[in-house]
Amino acid sequence: MPSSILSAGLATAVGSLPHVDPRSAAALVLRCLPELPATPQLPCRSPWEGMIAQAACVLPEIELRIDGTLEAGASAEGPLRAVIDTEHDAGLLAFLDLAARSAVPPSVVKVQTCGPLTLGLALADAGLAVDRAFPRAVLAVRERAVALEHVVAERLPGASLVLWLDEPGLVAWRDNDAPLDREAATDLLSGALASVGAVTGVHVCGGGDLRVALDAGPGILGLEVHEGLVESAGWIARHLDGGGWIAWGAVPTDRPVGEHATPLWKSLVELWCELTRRGCDPVQLRSQALITPACGMAGHGPSQAERAMVLAREIGARVHDQAAATKLTIGA
Repeated sequence: MPSSILSAGLATAVGSLPHVDPRSAAALVLRCLPELPATPQLPCRSPWEGMIAQAACVLPEIELRIDGTLEAGASAEGPLRAVIDTEHDAGLLAFLDLAARSAVPPSVVKVQTCGPLTLGLALADAGLAVDRAFPRAVLAVRERAVALEHVVAERLPGASLVLWLDEPGLVAWRDNDAPLDREAATDLLSGALASVGAVTGVHVCGGGDLRVALDAGPGILGLEVHEGLVESAGWIARHLDGGGWIAWGAVPTDRPVGEHATPLWKSLVELWCELTRRGCDPVQLRSQALITPACGMAGHGPSQAERAMVLAREIGARVHDQAAATKLTIGA
């Protein structure tokens, strides 16, 4: 369960960073997010380090173009090829190297990979039939998850692992523009999560379909902080009641991140107050909370990415303090 390796207010990140030097990206994460560092993905270094390219490269019937986009090739379906190498995973490998050499290696590490729904959409766009695209996407995600678990266990044997599936494609289900119904999508995502041996998470970008993600049963749900979440108070309450955690994307990534944590903290607390009025438990909202930037930071400069992580950690410290105070107040 997440509660065995997590604590209230831990700060982490979603994944992508703007760096082209893997060691600089890895050093930044270890410095700014020492309690729950997120292994960096570096699509600005190479398009093949984008999350879709990373996951799709295990499929022999898919060819990666030079710009990282996908094309259904001439090869037939065949055995998958697990790929963790410097072409696709320079950020990950640099991180594991630096972390292993640290005086105090991290006890928990977060990794992320493309989710099966987002990958399935990409495979269909690349030319695979829908009835092939999504089953192959699930297999590819499972293969990559196993490879990620293996490489972390091999290079950081003392670290626990949190593995997130990134699902920006859930926007298609919100817009009723997906080639699969919600039940089928939930089953695919649930199956991918069930194959992971680590604590699992699902990241829902912006206005993605929250119901599909929650019904799939992740241990952690990554959400961007916005007013519209109050409409999902019932689903959020059920997730928390079941022992699930929420990684609150409290630092915006669609605009300059700013210099101060206080306005971002205020927005988060206001959202929590409204969710409490709609039935969420105020202790659970705080004690089962992580803090992140809203999405990846590849579209920002390195200094802005660093600032976003620093702000996330500052907000996380406030969450930790308020979680302790709320338990004392209520008598927990």
